[in-house]
Amino acid sequence: MKWAEISIQTTHEATEAVANIFHELGASGVVIEDPEVINAYRRSGAWDYCALPEAENPEIVTVKAYLPMDDELDDKLRLFEARVNELAQYQLNKGRGHIYWQEVQEEDWASSWKNYFHPVKVGEKIVIKPSWEEYNQAEGEIIVELDPGMAFGTGTHHTTAMCIRILEDVIKPGDVVFDVGTGSGILAVVAAKLGAGAVYAVDLDPVAVNVAVENASVNGVSHVVKVAQGDLLTGFTGTADVVVANIIADVIIRLVKDVPQKLKEGGVFIASGIIAERLGDVTAAILAQGLVIDRVVEEGGWAAIAVRRGGD
Repeated sequence: MKWAEISIQTTHEATEAVANIFHELGASGVVIEDPEVINAYRRSGAWDYCALPEAENPEIVTVKAYLPMDDELDDKLRLFEARVNELAQYQLNKGRGHIYWQEVQEEDWASSWKNYFHPVKVGEKIVIKPSWEEYNQAEGEIIVELDPGMAFGTGTHHTTAMCIRILEDVIKPGDVVFDVGTGSGILAVVAAKLGAGAVYAVDLDPVAVNVAVENASVNGVSHVVKVAQGDLLTGFTGTADVVVANIIADVIIRLVKDVPQKLKEGGVFIASGIIAERLGDVTAAILAQGLVIDRVVEEGGWAAIAVRRGGD
């Protein structure tokens, strides 16, 4: 199948809004090439060797998405440009706003990750390792083998890494976990590896569902992780000890009204994918539902929130 790879050079403050526009146009996921992330990992010493050069313009973020090469593509490109130009109405600086697109084959898209994705320890225990890389596991480390393919989500972006570190702190043996918008399935797999007894993951995109199922299988947790196509929390039945959603602020604000009904008493809701400028909006929505904020973590211009449901 042929796909159009659409990319735009924008700013950190507009990144979330641009990603949301892509999602509304039907993109199955976005790639955020944040030079601040690259520079941070280069300096962290997490990689023995990194071929990526130091980013010279860390203020320029490239956001990419993939849309089918079909009769609707031209209209979607025009609509995308128009929506980006409207960001100024919301006091968001689109930055350069340069939009490019090129045709790619599905197999080229999936394999392109191999140039950039290397093993990295993202928490106290969790190490994310692509299947094609070797890694010498240290005592106490938990290896999560991941091939993100076309669903994205490698665990190295601030938003996912913050979720993983919070999961390390809150997951208890036997916990029931709901993963909303699972993407590559990384957070579902991490939860299972940390000892969760049952993990239910949903994504609206069927490509993501297939990739998440495969990643659960590769990691030997298919008996714990069950993946299905679904829209936010409407795809879940029952209640969970932990609900995690690494999406974007606007979607988190939409789903938070359903969180109290899906969390057990004392349960934890982890929300990430929140650009720092939108933290206040998300916090207000959470507090409006009577949830108690345990912690707020900020990293690289992004934020994650862990909240609890108190007693009724």
